[in-house]
Amino acid sequence: MDIIGRTIANRYEIISKTGVGGMATVYVARDKVLNRDVAVKVLKDEFTTDDEFVKRFNSEAQAAASLTHANIVSIYDVILNEKLNIKEFDGMTEEWLDFIVACRSGKSHDYDIVIGAMADDQIYNYVSDYIDGVITREQFWVLAKFKYPTHQIVFCTQHALDCLKYRGCEVL
Repeated sequence: MDIIGRTIANRYEIISKTGVGGMATVYVARDKVLNRDVAVKVLKDEFTTDDEFVKRFNSEAQAAASLTHANIVSIYDVILNEKLNIKEFDGMTEEWLDFIVACRSGKSHDYDIVIGAMADDQIYNYVSDYIDGVITREQFWVLAKFKYPTHQIVFCTQHALDCLKYRGCEVL
């Protein structure tokens, strides 16, 4: 069965065939949610009605998903509930700094999820220096302007965590 060009699970657009094994075919697919290429393994048609092969195929997937190592990351799907209170920051902004300072000072917030820039160790130290009065706000921005933080999503409540579904893992 040729599935190139089809979309599986309304998410994985099959781009090309990359390998064929005894039980399955592996395809390169585009994950439309994460906007990246992934591998999709599809059990061969002749084995889909064989309960033993389906069981082995599922066991292999579960074994791969249970691996833990520094070079293996877990992958989760996020299906957001529209009722969640989400705060998103577009980079390191004045509003972002005020929020970080407030949180670091012990002020609580009512957001279920916070999305935005993650302060690396150096920026974290600049924030600490700003909070402690060692540097001014202007000095913080002069020091931080050439730093490029990574992006993070913080799930702050159980309702937010309920949106996560474990999907598997990926070896880096």
